[in-house]
Amino acid sequence: MSGLVDTVLSHLDDTQVSAIATRLGVDPTQARTAIDNAVPLIVGHLAQNASTPQGADALNNALGEHAGFHIPDVLNGILSGSNGQGVGGAILGHIFGNNQSAANQGLGQVTGLGQQNSSQLMSILAPIVMAALANHVQTQGGGLTSVLAQEAQQIQQRGGVTGGLLSAVLNHGGGNLDLSQMLGGVLGSFGRS
Repeated sequence: MSGLVDTVLSHLDDTQVSAIATRLGVDPTQARTAIDNAVPLIVGHLAQNASTPQGADALNNALGEHAGFHIPDVLNGILSGSNGQGVGGAILGHIFGNNQSAANQGLGQVTGLGQQNSSQLMSILAPIVMAALANHVQTQGGGLTSVLAQEAQQIQQRGGVTGGLLSAVLNHGGGNLDLSQMLGGVLGSFGRS
């Protein structure tokens, strides 16, 4: 993957991942795996939202509030407790809408974090993703819709757990999200030679 997802992930070094792990009460390896799945999930859903004119307009307007922030500063602000998670929760509500519970549930299933920790993790990451996207659009240009469409395509092409999770959440029709078939196929492939 390249572009926005990589930009966000490259700003999360071992020290920051450890701080997130401590906040969630998990080990850093599990936190890193969860982050590696959560960031593409957020970006992929942003791409879906931006695929409509109304969604693209709303997202463009929201990005104005996030432009110019440095990703490490945003993360440090959230981890220091300066109401970042409240902001992150509001951002997630806009990004996922009715699929927010499915996103938290799916991420919790594929990473073992559980739904509550997944919600907390995505609340931490959402402002970071928005700052990275705002800065990317501001400095790189290319148009919001095309940037996000390209990111979503890369996530889907990558496949695996991350691509499957994104597809499951995007195509979720309500109720509980059951990823057992997807997880069985992905995990089963590890045992094959």
